[in-house]
Amino acid sequence: MLLLPGNMHDNIHNPLPGIAQNDPDQLLAVLGDRVRTLRAHRGMTRKVLARDSGVSERYLAQLEQGLGNISVVLLSRVAAALRIEPSDLLRSRGRQTAEEILIADLLRELSPDKHKAFLQMLTGQFSVPVESRQRIALVGLRGAGKTTQGTRLAEQLECPFVQLSCEIEELAGMSMSEIFALSGATGFRRLEEKALMQALKHYDRCVLETPGSIVMEPSLLSTLLTTCFVVWLHAQPEEYMRRLIAEGDVRPMENQVDAMADLQRILAERNDNFAQAHASLDTNDRSVEDCVTELMRIIPAGMKNTMNDVQEA
Repeated sequence: MLLLPGNMHDNIHNPLPGIAQNDPDQLLAVLGDRVRTLRAHRGMTRKVLARDSGVSERYLAQLEQGLGNISVVLLSRVAAALRIEPSDLLRSRGRQTAEEILIADLLRELSPDKHKAFLQMLTGQFSVPVESRQRIALVGLRGAGKTTQGTRLAEQLECPFVQLSCEIEELAGMSMSEIFALSGATGFRRLEEKALMQALKHYDRCVLETPGSIVMEPSLLSTLLTTCFVVWLHAQPEEYMRRLIAEGDVRPMENQVDAMADLQRILAERNDNFAQAHASLDTNDRSVEDCVTELMRIIPAGMKNTMNDVQEA
């Protein structure tokens, strides 16, 4: 479950942080400044904006001076003429640079698929160095030890343990099996991507347990590799099977020969993708304590330094 910090809840009720809700003059001043700035960046005269929006020059002049109490309908026309969303005019953040406006324009012209490629390019170029990452993502098949070791690792690091499968279920309002039954793999992938992005947005520092198939979606694997320190937990096929049965999963017992063949096929399909992780840990025939000790050894120094800072404070 993802919980918003207190200030995030405040921002939901007050969409303009920093502007008092009972100060309409300040709100109108921000709105006027945004319209004036965007018009200037677009190289538009007030006359051109009036023509494209259907709002009179006189009214636009009042609006830009912070004197026009514009209706929602007229505001949407002005926003459309400026090629932005109406909500963008009401953001109280500092004045946008010309570069920010051009980047926003470019993004609006790109297809959703190209948005992903653009994000991957940016994160690859400007993401936090691996040795300083504050998120640990555990990948691997079910039975690799992600839950047990992830929980213990998060306790030692004194940070949240986030199970992406639980976030997906909460987002969908149903269990994983119901998601696949109703929406299939495509519907699950959409929810998985949304849940991952939400988790990355809300948790700057955490241990993240991921579903076993996440590495088969290139964009999601790339996102993990550019935002987290990724560790692949793995074991021998016989060990996976033993652990699944110990957890109460009776499916492998119904037809052991076919179950083992399926498991080996899945491993063969995913091993190359799993191998892209920043580090790997063989959990076969090792105790939980031993594995967690090894994880503490291989995770980034930046993560452990943060833990030390918290303890000293």
